[in-house]
Amino acid sequence: MSRPNFLLSAWPWRSVAYLSTGAVAGAVTLVAIVTVAALCGVLAVALVGLPLLAMVALSGIPVAWMERHRLRLIDRNPTVGQHQPPAAPGMWSWLTTRLREQSTWRELGHALLFAGLLWPIDALVVTFGLLLPVSMVAAPVTMATVGDGHETKVLKQWTITTWPTAFGVAVLGLLVLVACGYVLGVAAGARAELARLLITSREGELDAKVVELSRSRVRLVDAFEAERRRIERDLHDGAQQRLVALTMTLGLARLDAPPGPLADQLAKAHEEAGKALAELRELIQGIHPKILADYGLEAAVADAADRSAVPVEVDLELPGRLPQAVESAAYFVVCEALANVAKHSGADRAQVSGGHRDGRLFLQVRDDGRGGADPTAGSGLTGLADRVSVLDGRLALSSRPGGPTLLLVEFPCELTKAAGRSA
Repeated sequence: MSRPNFLLSAWPWRSVAYLSTGAVAGAVTLVAIVTVAALCGVLAVALVGLPLLAMVALSGIPVAWMERHRLRLIDRNPTVGQHQPPAAPGMWSWLTTRLREQSTWRELGHALLFAGLLWPIDALVVTFGLLLPVSMVAAPVTMATVGDGHETKVLKQWTITTWPTAFGVAVLGLLVLVACGYVLGVAAGARAELARLLITSREGELDAKVVELSRSRVRLVDAFEAERRRIERDLHDGAQQRLVALTMTLGLARLDAPPGPLADQLAKAHEEAGKALAELRELIQGIHPKILADYGLEAAVADAADRSAVPVEVDLELPGRLPQAVESAAYFVVCEALANVAKHSGADRAQVSGGHRDGRLFLQVRDDGRGGADPTAGSGLTGLADRVSVLDGRLALSSRPGGPTLLLVEFPCELTKAAGRSA
């Protein structure tokens, strides 16, 4: 409402629509609740109306559903219901679940307040905030048409008998209409905030947002890992195969070429092609190693240990495969940790151990180096923590000066398939 073009936007009219529909819906709700309550009172003598009392208790649910849809007129952030799904199928399970929920009674309170108090207020605000200034602005028109040029009435209350008065009232009505545009916006906003307070829970909305953020984060991780695997597959089946063919062709040409400058150039080209092929294989290994996709984390960690510059002992036993995102994250955490050991620790030996128990993957990387690892010193530990936290994992580091250094990583996950080569 602080924007200068508020009156020229659709928001004043959306506020009018919200308040007007509230007046109509509230009147209908009042009639429905009174009718059902009266019917229950009449039929209660024969014990037939007692089950209908549940309808009164549950009447807040459809009213709250309607209110959430009406809130979309003036609220950019739609509200969501806080009802839980029933524990079992069937009407009885649904009924007992709803009657035990706090949100059901909150919505009933909103329905009663809506039917008894709020809709008359909506009607009064629309009447004096819109109909009154519009009637004032239209005074000259109604005087010339309905009043035959002699007189007219504003909201059938105030009589106008002269043309100067009619035009003066019209000008005043324009000013009042401008002011009422803001009044209607404030009233609709306050009315909507009250409805939100009654039919929604801030904690529930925050919980829903946290759940959705967690789900979107998992989807992003899965999409990222799928893209990594696609890139690895394209490089392995495309560029690597072409480099292999080029290297073989240059090797054959080198054997057939007579000694001389041409043979020397072919030898250099063959050597460079071999280096390019080796670098490409290292790049593919860094993107998504094939051994990880085919044989799982246990074999991939053993392979990374064999390629480490520091001797590494591996004690990792997994009875099955893990989710692909967890396997990938755990593998790259181990690789980064071993790279840090080789670059910064001055260690003579390192050890990677771990396993899966109680629905969690545990990994431990230990070295006998100088210790004193600092996550803020650019050693990649911050990146490791970020990679672990994306999957709701935890990372802990113990590295006192003089060593040893111990890195603990934990991922919540379940086994997906038996150990061995994946299909």
